Amino acid sequence: MINANLIINGREETSDRTIDVVSPADIRILLGSVPDAAPGQVDEAVAAAAMAFPEWSSRPLEERQGALLAAAGTIHDMIEEYAPILSRENGKILEESHVDLEFASGICGYTAGISAEILADQQIRDTGGTTLIRRRPIGPVAAITPWNFPVVLAFMKLAPALVAGNTVVLKPAANSPLVLAEVIRALQQHFPPGVLNMVTGGDAVGEALVAHPRIRKIGFTGGIDTGRKVMAAAARDIKRVTLELGGNDPAILLDDVDLSPETMRQIVKGAFATTGQVCFGLKRIYVPTRIHDRFVEAFSAAVDEIVVGPGDDPRVTMGPLNNAQQKNLVEKIVDDARSSGATVTTLGQRLDSAAWDHGHFMMPSVVTAADPRLAIVEEEQFGPVVPVLKYDELDDVIRLVNQSQYGLAASIWTSDEERAFLLGRRFDTGSVFINSHTFTSLDPRAPFGGAKASGLGREFSPASLDSYTELQTISRRIGPPGPPLS
Repeated sequence: MINANLIINGREETSDRTIDVVSPADIRILLGSVPDAAPGQVDEAVAAAAMAFPEWSSRPLEERQGALLAAAGTIHDMIEEYAPILSRENGKILEESHVDLEFASGICGYTAGISAEILADQQIRDTGGTTLIRRRPIGPVAAITPWNFPVVLAFMKLAPALVAGNTVVLKPAANSPLVLAEVIRALQQHFPPGVLNMVTGGDAVGEALVAHPRIRKIGFTGGIDTGRKVMAAAARDIKRVTLELGGNDPAILLDDVDLSPETMRQIVKGAFATTGQVCFGLKRIYVPTRIHDRFVEAFSAAVDEIVVGPGDDPRVTMGPLNNAQQKNLVEKIVDDARSSGATVTTLGQRLDSAAWDHGHFMMPSVVTAADPRLAIVEEEQFGPVVPVLKYDELDDVIRLVNQSQYGLAASIWTSDEERAFLLGRRFDTGSVFINSHTFTSLDPRAPFGGAKASGLGREFSPASLDSYTELQTISRRIGPPGPPLS
C-alpha cells in the first residue's frame, strides 16, 4: 500500500483529508491514498516554486541537464518494481505500464540531450550594431495531468519545463496518482527544494493552482470542457498555456489496404490499447464500401483474440476501465447506438476472475451500421468500442474529419505510402499516422498536439522547449542594419 504525501519545498506534508485509491479491477481492494491538499498548501507549493525560481533558472544549463539525466536514470531503475503497481492502480496491462515509465525516462534523457542547442543564445551582428536573442524560462509552472498515462504525460511537461529553468507544481489526477507520487518523491534528491513540488487532491486543488496569480504557465492534459475552463482562468493573468485535449481520431482505410491478420492486430492495438483510453487512440474506422464486409470479418476475428481481466495478470491483453464514471459513460454511448439501430458485436475472451463483478470491466465491441450523427461516431467514447463506417468517396471522409471539432490525430492505411503522405496533408489534425495508430506511432523528435478543440501548443521535440521559454531580445543598434529592408 502506498500512502503518498504532498511534496512542498522538498518536504513531505500530509493533509487533514485524504482520497482513497482503489483497484479498478476490484474496487474492494484499497491500494493507498493521497492527501486532498488544503488551499493554504497550494499557496505554499506555489510560493516554494516562486522562491526557488531565481536560483534554479540562473544555474548553468549543464547542471539542469545533469539533474534531468539523473531523473531519467532513477525512473528507469523504478520500472520493474512499479510497473505492476501502476497496472493495479490504473487498470492498464503490464506492457502498457512499462511503456508509461520507460517513455517518461526516455523523455527526460531526450530533452536533456537537445536542450543545449535549442536554448542557445543567437546573435545578429552587422554594421548597425548587435542584437542578442535568448530564451528565458517563464517562471513557476503548473502541470496538471490525467489518469490514463499518468507518468509519461507528467514528464512531457516536467522535462522541458525543468531543463529550461522553470520551477513546477505538479497536480496528478486523483484516480491514478500513486506511482507518479512515488516517482516525484524519488526525484527530490536530484533537484533543490522548491524546484519540483507536488500537490494532490480533487478538482478544487487544480482550480486553485490554475487560478493562482504567481503561476506563469500552465501545462494541461485532459478533456476539452476542462481545457476551456483552464484557458479561461489563465486569461485573467495572461498565463501561457499548453493544452493537450481530447480527440475523436479516425482511421481511414484506402481501397488497397492489406487485410492480413498482422494489419488487423495493429488496428486492434490502435483501438483497444489501454482499454480504449488513449487521447490519440483510434476511435472510428472508415472503410471503402466494396471491402467493408471483408474488413469487418477480419477485424472482428482479431478483436475476438483480446483477453480481458486484471491488468497485472500477464495473460491479459486488455484490463478494466479506470473508473466507474468512465465505464458508465461508455456503456451509455453503446446502449444509445444499439437502441438507434446500430449493430453492436461484443467480442473477446474473459479471463475467469472472482473479482469480475467488482471491477470496471467491459468486453471489446465492434459497432456497424451506426448513424453518423450518433455520439459513438461524433464524440470521443474513450473506451473499448469502435464504430466501423462505410464510405464511397474519399473526399467525403476527409470533409467529415475536417468538419469535426476534434483535430488530434488520424491514420491512413494503404499499401501506397507515397499516396498516404500526400493525402495526410489534407487532414486538419495535429498528427497523421501511416499504417499504425498507437504508441509506436509517436516519435519524440516530432511535435505532438492537437488542432482546433483538441489543443493548443505542442509537446515532444524542440517545440516542447519553445513552450516553456519566452524569447527576449537585447539590442544595441546605432544605425541601419547591414542588409537593406525591403
